[in-house]
Amino acid sequence: MDRRTLLAATPVLAAAGTAAAQPAAPALVGRPMPKLEQPEPLPPDRRVGFAVVGLGKFALNQILPAMGECRKARLAAVVSGDPAKGARIAAQHGAPRHYTYENFDEVARDLAVQVVYVILPNVFHRPFTERALRAGKHVLCEKPLATTAADARAMIAAARSADRWLMTAYRAQYEGFNREAIRRARSGELGPLRLITSDHGRPVKPEDPADEWRIRQALSGGGSLHDVGVYAVNAMRYLSGEEPAEAFATIASDPADPRFREVEDRVAWQFRMPSGLLTQGSTSYSYRETKRLTVFGEKATLRMDPATDYDLRRMWLAPEGETETEILLPLRNQFAAMMDHMAESVLENRAPRTPGEEGLRDLLAIEAIHESARTGRWVRVPPV
Repeated sequence: MDRRTLLAATPVLAAAGTAAAQPAAPALVGRPMPKLEQPEPLPPDRRVGFAVVGLGKFALNQILPAMGECRKARLAAVVSGDPAKGARIAAQHGAPRHYTYENFDEVARDLAVQVVYVILPNVFHRPFTERALRAGKHVLCEKPLATTAADARAMIAAARSADRWLMTAYRAQYEGFNREAIRRARSGELGPLRLITSDHGRPVKPEDPADEWRIRQALSGGGSLHDVGVYAVNAMRYLSGEEPAEAFATIASDPADPRFREVEDRVAWQFRMPSGLLTQGSTSYSYRETKRLTVFGEKATLRMDPATDYDLRRMWLAPEGETETEILLPLRNQFAAMMDHMAESVLENRAPRTPGEEGLRDLLAIEAIHESARTGRWVRVPPV
């Protein structure tokens, strides 16, 4: 008996085979708002407008795409030395306006811009920060804050005079793994801290326009220590919650390597912290890319590798007498988190977590490292 004959001979089965006999579809109704992992984003017209100054590799590959993940910040303008490039990037990212370095001061009349994000070679951090402050804008400035501690002090003074916030763009301090490392290191979970080590370096490539300025002293203010080494200096401070009392360092560069005619390559240093904690770090423009840190406590060791990568962070904990285990955390966009924090500072009129003084403290430590390398002695790190 074929299926058609069977259905005709069996009323129940025949009814089941018709569309009319199918159960009615349930009604689709609205559900209550679910609990969100992050706060709801602000409406676009309530977000803080940012003007990004400098459209190099970092801005184009990291910062502008991250704007799409921001919840409190939005792109209001871009600034470039190339008008055609500025116009093209503004159109691509939906920025209402674009400026050049020459007409940048016109941003004073742009009410859509509340924050200027300075992403330029280090020597231009101070002049563009001061121009932005004179225009009445708050400033987020890339690290290092300046080429010298004296310039950083001048920038901080200018922000106070303008009654505007100045924030150093230390993205790692807004990133989940590093925030968790800070919590564990300072909570006592690891026991009294005994040693922190951090190594940050990468090969510098002069043929890459993004690296060309880094090996010119007049533009960068220094070599690997001012660039990737500042991550290690900053990590030693934020993990311990202490400021270095003294520094001892050695600097070495291959005189035959044309990359290091003006700036340093390898730097190794130690800090003595007021509590007795020791830290040791290294940085280089010639060893393979490295972004790692380790916190040694009496009860446990915390290790991160990579610690400050753009896209990947990993962390392990090794309590005394136990096997090292990996700590798993969600990876979120650290650039978006940093810009949203700056936006919160503007919206709530409160100081950012990494103000200009945070950048100044690292520059004071970096200058002590350089002096120690010159003199061969322990050098006191002056207070802010």
